[in-house]
Amino acid sequence: MTTLKTPKTKTHPRVGVIGLGIMGSALANHLVTHGYQTYGYDPDERSSKEAHIIGVKTQLNATAVAQCSDLILLSLPNEEALNSTVTQILNDPKVAALKPIIADLSTLSIDCKVHNHDRLAKAGIEFFDCPISGTGAQAKTGDIAIYASGSNDSYHSLVSVFNCFARSVFYIGEFGQGTKMKIAANLLVAIHNVATAEALSLAVASGLDADMFCEVIASGAGSSRIFELRSPLMAKGTYVPPTMKLAIWDKDMKIIKEFADEIGVSTPLFSATSPIYESAMAEGFGEQDTAAVFAVLQNMAVQKQAEMNKS
Repeated sequence: MTTLKTPKTKTHPRVGVIGLGIMGSALANHLVTHGYQTYGYDPDERSSKEAHIIGVKTQLNATAVAQCSDLILLSLPNEEALNSTVTQILNDPKVAALKPIIADLSTLSIDCKVHNHDRLAKAGIEFFDCPISGTGAQAKTGDIAIYASGSNDSYHSLVSVFNCFARSVFYIGEFGQGTKMKIAANLLVAIHNVATAEALSLAVASGLDADMFCEVIASGAGSSRIFELRSPLMAKGTYVPPTMKLAIWDKDMKIIKEFADEIGVSTPLFSATSPIYESAMAEGFGEQDTAAVFAVLQNMAVQKQAEMNKS
């Protein structure tokens, strides 16, 4: 008599998400929807409560998340947060023994990422550099790309998780290559965003309907992903809730400039956008969407018109 064996059910790895802001919460939501046991932490109490509502098993701190997770995704706002999180993980003997895989999805400097890669490697913990191309709004719909870099041998174990919330996953190469790709991509985003605002300013000043302009250009050769995402916000003058806060983007702008200067590459178009973003910060748009550069250009147009009227 033949005994039929019950096929083994494929089990998902337990995934932790540290950083439950606009991006991290969107990713965690996709993971929960796909049946992953998802653990999370954010120092902001409101973000933690909102994540708990969608099914994330929220924890009291980063190490508690790490103790529950096979894979840890980091979605952090700055280098201090990454340094601190890695320190907490390394100081916890339970986590050091479990040796979870860690993937940083944040946009931070290569030096900071390499520093933490080396710290974790000494403890035998694999660390991947996997920045995301896309905004929090795009993350909600799964319309983001991931630029993964790190150990080729272990990379494939991450793909099924990434596929839960990304339309494209690229393996860029050795650790740090993902961030290089993201920096170049963000340079284009910086330019496209200001170009969108400039073109819309011209259209509105000439008497064209703003909404019609957004629709028509989106269907033609002058469009871009950023135009499609940001021009409707600009047309309505609506910059909250943000898809990307200007204050966070300001950090990304500094990373682009420092990297370009370090390798000696001229970036005239990117450099031309910097004063526009700086003005947006100075005018109090830091917590609003980067589409607010349109308001800056409109204010500049008003000032220019006033000067013309005086002469």
